[in-house]
Amino acid sequence: MSSRLAEVAKKVGVSEATVSRVLNGKPGVGESTRQAVLAALDVLGYERPSKLRGERARLVGLFLPELTNPIFPAFGELVGGGLVQQGYTPVLCTQTAGGISEADYIELLLEQRVSGVVFVGGQYTQADAPHEHYARLAELGIPTVLVNARVAELAFPTVSTDDHVAVELGWNHLRQLGHERIGLVLGPADHVPSQRKLEAAERLAAADGGALDPALVAHSHYTLEAGQAAAARLIQAGATGLLCASDPLALGAIRAVRRAGRRVPADVSVVGFDDSALMNAIDPPLTTVRQPIEPMGRLVIELLVAQLQGGAPGTEEYLFEPELVVRGSTGPAPR
Repeated sequence: MSSRLAEVAKKVGVSEATVSRVLNGKPGVGESTRQAVLAALDVLGYERPSKLRGERARLVGLFLPELTNPIFPAFGELVGGGLVQQGYTPVLCTQTAGGISEADYIELLLEQRVSGVVFVGGQYTQADAPHEHYARLAELGIPTVLVNARVAELAFPTVSTDDHVAVELGWNHLRQLGHERIGLVLGPADHVPSQRKLEAAERLAAADGGALDPALVAHSHYTLEAGQAAAARLIQAGATGLLCASDPLALGAIRAVRRAGRRVPADVSVVGFDDSALMNAIDPPLTTVRQPIEPMGRLVIELLVAQLQGGAPGTEEYLFEPELVVRGSTGPAPR
C-alpha cells in the first residue's frame, strides 16, 4: 500500500497523506487535487477504492494515426493542452505497424472508465475499414469527437477542413500559372477526405471544359515513399503540376521530380496540404494548403466538454476553410 501511495503521490506532485485522504474519502482536499489523484490511479493501473468506482475517470483517449506527419503531433499538442486546461488527462493512443489496434485501445480505455475520446484521423475515415468499435462507443454513450471527414454512418460530431475548398485553391493556383496537366496524389481509394478531393478536382476539370484524365490520379498510402512512387507515375503521364493530399506526399513528389531528372518548379510544380512544421525550410519551400488547426482544436475541446457536461452529442460536421500558402515549389508551366 505504501509503495502505491508513493507512486501516486509522485505522479500528481502531492504528499502521500493527501493521496491517503482521497482514497479514504476524507475532507480537506480540493476537488482538482482529488480528481488528479483519481486520474493517476487510473493511469498507473491501480483499482479505485470500491466507493469511488462509480465515477468515470477524468481521462480522455487522444488518438493520432501516426507521428511521422508533423501535423498530427501539432494537433495532438493543441487538443491535449486544451484537455489539461479543462481538468482532464489525455491518454495518447497512436498506430504503429504491428502495434495495438484502435479496437484494442478502446477496450483498454473502457477498462479505465475513460470519460471521452478524440480521434484525429483513424479508421472512421476509411469506408472499407472495421467500424464496430465506434458503434460500441456510441452504444455506451462515451463522449466522442472526430477530426477529419468520416464515413456517413458514423453519427459523431466532426471537425474537418473543407477538402473541396482545399483542392479548389491549389487547382486554381496552378491553372493561373498556366498548368493544364494537373495530377493528384491522394490517399487510399476508400479514404473519405481523398474521395472529396477527387470529387472537387473532377468538378473543376469539368468547369474547365473537359474531364479529369484518370491517368492523372494516383492513390497511395500517406508516406513519403508512397508519394514518390505515385508522383513518378503522374510525371510519366505528363503532369506539370501536382496536388498532393499531405505535405509528406508532396515531399515524395519533389523527390520523384528530381529522380526523373527534372526541376521543381521549373519543370513540375508541387502543392502540398497541411502546412506542417518546417515546410518553409525545405528546398524549395513548399507551396501548400494550410489547415487552420488552432481554431479547429478549440472547437474539438468545446464539443467534447459540452458532451462531458451532459450535453447532447450532435452529429454535425463543422467545416473549416483552409488557406493557400504560396512558396517556391510552384511556378509557371513549362513551355
